[in-house]
Amino acid sequence: MSSYPSGEGGSQLPPTPTLSNPPTNGKSSQPKGGLVPTNNVTTKEGMTVRTRIEPSLAVEDVIRQLCISLKLKDPPAVYALRDENDELVTSDNLRKKIKGKVNLKLVNAPAIEAAEIVEKLSARDAKLGLALTALRKLIREEQFANEFLQRDGLHELIDVINTSHGNILAYALTAMQNLMELDYGWATLDNSFILKVVQILSSEQSPINVCRPATAILKKLVEADPSSAQGVHAPSSSRGPPSPPSGSVYRYGFDVVFEQMRKERRLLETVVSRLGSADTTMALYSMMLINSLLAHASDPRWDEFIADLERLNVRKAVIRLMSSHTIEDLTSCILDFQANMVRVTFRKKTTLVEPDFEPLHSSALQFIWEKSKLQEEREDAVTLIKWRKLGFDTEDIGHEFREVGVLGLDCLKYFVEKDPDYWAKVVQEQLSRPEERRCPIAKASNEVTDLLSEHWAIYAPGYSTSTTFQPFFLNFYKVHSLALQFFLRMWNESGSSTGDFPRLVALTRSQVKVALKRENIRPWHEVEQEFLECEYRAVRDRQMQELEMEDDIMSKIPIRNLRAKLYKESFEFVRQQRVHCLLEGAWFMNGIPLATTVPRDTLKRPTRPWRFLRLVSTMIFPMFRHIHDQLSVLLQDAGLKYLHYVDSAVKFPVRKGLEDLPERIEIAMISEVATGTCAPFPHIRGDQTDVPLGSSSPLLASSLSFSLLSTSGGSLADQIAPDQARWADWTDGLNMLRRDGGHVASQETELFVQALTEIGLKIKLLDLSGEKVEIPSGLVAGPPPTNSDFFFSDLAYDPPA
Repeated sequence: MSSYPSGEGGSQLPPTPTLSNPPTNGKSSQPKGGLVPTNNVTTKEGMTVRTRIEPSLAVEDVIRQLCISLKLKDPPAVYALRDENDELVTSDNLRKKIKGKVNLKLVNAPAIEAAEIVEKLSARDAKLGLALTALRKLIREEQFANEFLQRDGLHELIDVINTSHGNILAYALTAMQNLMELDYGWATLDNSFILKVVQILSSEQSPINVCRPATAILKKLVEADPSSAQGVHAPSSSRGPPSPPSGSVYRYGFDVVFEQMRKERRLLETVVSRLGSADTTMALYSMMLINSLLAHASDPRWDEFIADLERLNVRKAVIRLMSSHTIEDLTSCILDFQANMVRVTFRKKTTLVEPDFEPLHSSALQFIWEKSKLQEEREDAVTLIKWRKLGFDTEDIGHEFREVGVLGLDCLKYFVEKDPDYWAKVVQEQLSRPEERRCPIAKASNEVTDLLSEHWAIYAPGYSTSTTFQPFFLNFYKVHSLALQFFLRMWNESGSSTGDFPRLVALTRSQVKVALKRENIRPWHEVEQEFLECEYRAVRDRQMQELEMEDDIMSKIPIRNLRAKLYKESFEFVRQQRVHCLLEGAWFMNGIPLATTVPRDTLKRPTRPWRFLRLVSTMIFPMFRHIHDQLSVLLQDAGLKYLHYVDSAVKFPVRKGLEDLPERIEIAMISEVATGTCAPFPHIRGDQTDVPLGSSSPLLASSLSFSLLSTSGGSLADQIAPDQARWADWTDGLNMLRRDGGHVASQETELFVQALTEIGLKIKLLDLSGEKVEIPSGLVAGPPPTNSDFFFSDLAYDPPA
């Protein structure tokens, strides 16, 4: 059937053309069972024609046949097809557009659009703002980006950034941010450009719409280090970082960015101050940049960077965010920050105190000594009495801090800085007592540090299962100070002597558990009351009740070390299980995003209710005997690059492979897995879904929802899981795949790790108790060998099945 629609001015168009493959053997190519779908196609002149397009055609053939049917004079190469939302039609999505009867537009090809925009960037005339507005959107398209880069558009865009301000600068930076979502094309950005972005961020006069994309650009540069390059691996014999391929954008990283940051000392201060911005998105971007810097900080600059953050009191700024009204949008980033601070705390705890080699360690110890207002004494002609006056067992200060490292030194320094007069008074008061009645203050400080590390599971870098806010953990030094004062007070009130030290440690451990419970909702003043105002008798009675309920063996150091080892193994096991769920795939409901941090122009309401998601590995590997081995290789490999998916009106059996999953999301694009962000898909019959829809309040966020956010803040996917278990599997699994680490989002994962740890610990203890092995309270290393005339025996080890 033909029709004669009118264009502008009522002009007649040709009859409805049918665009199809040429018939073979005299047979029609029209599909069986009905007519080819009909789509409206609008020309650049505004005329519309109804066209039947064969879905199997390539988009180039469709354009060529349209040019012939419409008798257009220009060659087909200068045209392209876009849908009514201006999305470029390609051979990959053409079938979907045709079957959906989407209205199409015949427009300029990406090559023509790129040439026009580059020309306008170079002219810098009144049309520059319009050109940048178009560029921000078009640069996301690979076809346009390739044409833009071939015409030296990147150079023109950088020139605009270097010479502009206000809205023009904001548009140009946003275009650069969107270009950097590609993993190619911006490898020529040099130090002068990075410094320019740093200077823009450092200025307090820079408006919010300029700071947002500038922050995202800097974050992207930090994450573009050689170790993040897909498919790049360092040789097994090399200890250095891997080398990126020639022309790769993965040539920047923390060191390159931090070198330019050092030239603008106000940068970190300004970024931290913006955590308190009234603009939620600005606070979010600043939080994400800080997290990226923490996750990618390199060894040579680590101490300097962490010291800068501590000086700026970034912990306090994040604690304020925890009670802010914008918290719904920042939850994921705050949990990321907590996980990063666990890594920082663990690294400090395992860094040896070496005053002979580290000036910072030496100056901290000197400060502690000077504030004690004591004088060194000689025990004999060779031995000095100095550190033993403060409560250490020996004069070997490195040995004294071996269990708590720099973390213990920092805690003791903070305690002294908080009230130097109190410190001097306490030290001198203890020295005035008989030796057996003196409280070893410095030794007690280290024990409290160790207790708090145990309480917050500071077992290993990258292993953090907290799913709630931990403001007290971020106040680690303050809590240490309170707990140490509690220890000293209990020592005095109980009239303790040297032999009672382990008993006081156990008493403090009990109080730490009570004072720090319900951390995410408990006010700080209650913590202070628990440590500063409780009575010795009440604490002792409660501890005795606790001891009746649990074996004292659990508090011994070897058992605590065993628990830490099993905790790491349990975490890794759960991590592999979560990723295995992603590899299997699952059905989700498409959600309607509600997050305020997502730009309005990126919000898309789903057209189909169901989506099947599956993580797909691009590597080919041999079969392994155990799934554990296979997943370990996958987790370490860059092959887990894409989430493939399909949207559908109904659920159907999805085959293995990619044939049923035409669409995909790049894992590297996911900067945050936000939870509780979208409402259920409307108008679905209850018998078609096991998701609680909340039909009476369709715009309320589902507790089973999550969104995959990109660095630009746009949403890559908005899903609602069918149940709590699948929500936990996918939110935590996706977090564990993120390039910048991530955090555990569900209590299911947290409790799973803890349960596996406790079960493993009980099994190990059954082995020991069955053999009636006596577990010591501590292990003392023997003296070192007197010479090098020894060797280590090769012991055969048969790992458990």
